[in-house]
Amino acid sequence: MAVRIRLKKMGRTHRPFYRICAMDQRSPRDGRVIEELGTYDPMCPETDARVSLKGDRVDYWLSVGAQPSDKVGVLIKKYGTNGSHLEARDAALDRLGKRKDYTPAPPEPAKKKEEPKAEEPAAEENAVEEVASEEVTATQEETASE
Repeated sequence: MAVRIRLKKMGRTHRPFYRICAMDQRSPRDGRVIEELGTYDPMCPETDARVSLKGDRVDYWLSVGAQPSDKVGVLIKKYGTNGSHLEARDAALDRLGKRKDYTPAPPEPAKKKEEPKAEEPAAEENAVEEVASEEVTATQEETASE
């Protein structure tokens, strides 16, 4: 039996999620697996935190002749036992863990705006008084001219 290490598609429409599995080469993509070796979540916001592998089991299957698919080969190269992106993955997982503990700072109390409100009615009263005084002077001029 030829064993392949490949992705098994899970998840729902427009939200893919994959399991990295050791499978018989002849079985369908989402068919029966021999062993699950990890996960791959392409929707994760942190690129380096998308993959989790059982490194010892992946090494075992590779040692007995299992062939990885193209995508799984890249993931093993980056995140396997001696992967090139292991430190970046650990840092990304730390950042994701801190996002859950993050609490935003409380909003600052609003400053009182009573002073401008108090000035506005006074300004309106002054405007009304000016208009009234203009009308009074206009009527006085009219009466004086008659």
